[in-house]
Amino acid sequence: MNLKDSFIAIIVLAICILWALADGPAAQQGIGSALRLMTPLLLACLAGLYSERAGVFDIGLEGKMLMAAFTSASVAFLTGSAWLGLAAGIAGALVLSLIHGLASITFKGNQLISGVAINFLASGLTVLVGQNAFGLGGRTPSLTGAGRFNPITLPFADAVRDMPVLGPIYSGLVSGHTILVYVAFALVPLTWWVLFRTRFGLRLRAVGENPASVDTAGVSVTRLRYAAVAICGVLTGIAGAYLATALSAGFVKEMTAGRGFIALAALIFAKWRPWQALFATFLFGLLEAIANLYPNLDLGFVTVPSMFMNALPYILTVVILAGFVGRAVPPRAGGEPYVKER
Repeated sequence: MNLKDSFIAIIVLAICILWALADGPAAQQGIGSALRLMTPLLLACLAGLYSERAGVFDIGLEGKMLMAAFTSASVAFLTGSAWLGLAAGIAGALVLSLIHGLASITFKGNQLISGVAINFLASGLTVLVGQNAFGLGGRTPSLTGAGRFNPITLPFADAVRDMPVLGPIYSGLVSGHTILVYVAFALVPLTWWVLFRTRFGLRLRAVGENPASVDTAGVSVTRLRYAAVAICGVLTGIAGAYLATALSAGFVKEMTAGRGFIALAALIFAKWRPWQALFATFLFGLLEAIANLYPNLDLGFVTVPSMFMNALPYILTVVILAGFVGRAVPPRAGGEPYVKER
């Protein structure tokens, strides 16, 4: 069984367990919740995919998401527009991406240290600015109305609701999400096409494997890596904005709650491929949805406590990083600054 088939088997098994534990409506609610919870993970995972495929490791996904969540919630509250909040979130994450690019590409610093510094910077800056701006202990006021992204009812969702099998799937699972959820899922095939079917993607992957050969061909390694870092900033900006203006109704201190690190684990689990990233992040989202749906899971012979259920996604992260998913080989030039030979 290849890697993709293994992912599918794991996901199908997890879904079957969820449906067995609950009746139809509760299971449908749980799977729909998993789709919403996986969205920021998927966006951050794709962000890391672009960056690391170009040879720039990014531990700072967490900090970029956190900064984007704060700037998007702040602007959305002040302007009353979720779209302006989204733009602000992307801008906030792009600023941190530029800092990471300057440190690791231009000044050829240690990429891991730069990413950790971004995480610390975002963690402290969001609370400090939030407290000075709103006086609410670092959080923003609650968002209402047009300040949030609201769920969208897809065409014919109500008309096909009573159809067997397909009706509940389309009206209950596919329909009823915010636009950013659909954007995240659309980015998966788009990312696959960009990376594996375009000249830009070929060069981006080559930069992560052998930057000297790309430079010899007359293509700027610096420009390509900055492009990858910028794409990473845009996607983490959307992820952070989704957290604050769609999944929640405002910014709360440390609201990313380790999602950036979970996205990195999912990226390793997916072995730096977009379709596998979709499956991996869905598995993480499903575990979080199960924990929310069953805070104290009664299995009959034993009751699983809520603390363990809430820790399930993080336990899976540790298991993955410990190497229980097979050998994951990163891009060969990843983490190393490129120094042009004279």
